[in-house]
Amino acid sequence: MQIDKLRGKELDQLFNAILSLQDIEECYRLFDDLATVNEIQSLAQRLEVARMLREGYTYHKIETETGASTATISRVKRCLNYGNDAYEMVLNRIHNAE
Repeated sequence: MQIDKLRGKELDQLFNAILSLQDIEECYRLFDDLATVNEIQSLAQRLEVARMLREGYTYHKIETETGASTATISRVKRCLNYGNDAYEMVLNRIHNAE
C-alpha cells in the first residue's frame, strides 16, 4: 500500500478521530474544521466516480455528471482494478445500509 509510507502516530490519530465519529453531522463538523471545501469535494467526487465506474458508466458520462477530469477517473479506475478493494468495500456497505 502506498499509504504505508505515511503510517505513524499522526495518521493513526487522524483515522482514530474519524472512527470515533458517531453520525453524519459529526462528520460534517470534523471535516469542516479539518479540510478545505475543495479537498472535501474532491474526496466525495472520487467516491462518486468509483460508484459510477462500478455501475458501468462511460468516462464521458462520469466527466459530465461529476466534473471529474479524465485523469481523476483513470486514477479511481486503477484503484478499483488494482487497489486495496476499499472502494468496493465501502460502496457495498453503503448499498447494504440503504
